[in-house]
Amino acid sequence: MKKLKLIIRREFLAKIKNRSFIMMTFLSPLLMVGIGFLVFFLSKKNDENVKKIVYVDEYQLFSKDDFEDSKSVHYSDYTLLGIEETKKKVEAGDYYGVLYIPKKDSLEILANSIEFYSKDSPSMSVIGNLESKVAAKLRHLKLDQLGIDSEKIKASRISAGIKMYNFSGEQSSKLINGLKIGVGAIAGYLLMMFVMIYGTSVMRSVIEEKTSRIIEIIVSSVKPFQLMLGKIIGNASAGLLQFFIWGIILLLISLVSSYVFGIDMTEVQASKLSPEQIATMKAAAGNGEMQKVIQEFFRLPLVTIFILFIFYFLGGFFLYSSLFAAVGAAVDSETDTQQFMLPIMLPLILGVYVGFATVINDPHGPISTIFSMIPFTSPIVMLMRVPFGVPWYEIAISMALLLFTFVFMVWMAAKIYRVGILMYGKKPTYKDLYKWIKYKG
Repeated sequence: MKKLKLIIRREFLAKIKNRSFIMMTFLSPLLMVGIGFLVFFLSKKNDENVKKIVYVDEYQLFSKDDFEDSKSVHYSDYTLLGIEETKKKVEAGDYYGVLYIPKKDSLEILANSIEFYSKDSPSMSVIGNLESKVAAKLRHLKLDQLGIDSEKIKASRISAGIKMYNFSGEQSSKLINGLKIGVGAIAGYLLMMFVMIYGTSVMRSVIEEKTSRIIEIIVSSVKPFQLMLGKIIGNASAGLLQFFIWGIILLLISLVSSYVFGIDMTEVQASKLSPEQIATMKAAAGNGEMQKVIQEFFRLPLVTIFILFIFYFLGGFFLYSSLFAAVGAAVDSETDTQQFMLPIMLPLILGVYVGFATVINDPHGPISTIFSMIPFTSPIVMLMRVPFGVPWYEIAISMALLLFTFVFMVWMAAKIYRVGILMYGKKPTYKDLYKWIKYKG
């Protein structure tokens, strides 16, 4: 036990004293915030770039009111100039494009005959906006042709809202599901990034010691199993420290920018949303929905979520890191790891895809439940399910399977590790790894 503590301490100190570790610990949050501000700045600049669109309406259906200007798009009627002259003028000038509405015998034919000309490929949002304007106008005209009062149809539209309650009578909100999805998705994403960054770090550490032949001296006084476990725990400790520092730095940056420079970080984040999403958020804030979400957030089992997050976070990392350590011991260089990396990363990637594809839509469905039990995907899928409420027996089964698999994989990886760290000059195959696992010497 004393030797294991020494190995953990050595790995932890070696990691945190590394220049790249120190630089990334303090630069990464600044880079993330900088990217956020860059996106905010570019979105503002993009809004300042007004797109000039002209239209030629030979059918004489549309008026200036149908093409209302916005902050980013300005419309001009060039019908009198004709389509050919308009195309020449637009091509030679500083215009975005030409919308051509030809003269046709019926609205049905016209609906599929409208054309748009531009120098470059137009954005899908611009085309979609034009299509919605044209479709709305044609629908209105078609109703008039059929003798249907469009104003009565518009007046007959009723939006229904379903209020949600649990069986104890407490009111819920549609936004709360989004909150739960966000909490679970962040937890699963953090675990995946943690495993990818620090799992490969364990592998590189083993390869480095193996190629420098230092490992031959170390294993003379320490058991390979202790050495491997010490590397895993040491790197995990350094990684958790780095994540903790990132959280503090991001919090401080948010507070300083809000109170000293008057910059609202939520505005920076909102710049990444579409206008429809921003409008929905404002409407929700106006009718008190955001207050309900905040109240509901504190009603979540935050202590349970935190405890399970730590358990699955460490359990998933130890499980995958043992495999990374075994791979590092089996090869002589990092280029030789490619053949073994894919089988290790596939379950991790599968967990992320299953989480986003199934947990979001049906957190208690059979697929979500099964993958939250499978040890190689449960750290991600179960973390995404927990905010929605998971029966205690499912959590107990999942945790037990993860612990059992972790112990088994560490045992198996240790058998590969103890043979592989002293093997040089040969690229191992899966058959060789199987032989090393069966080796009893």
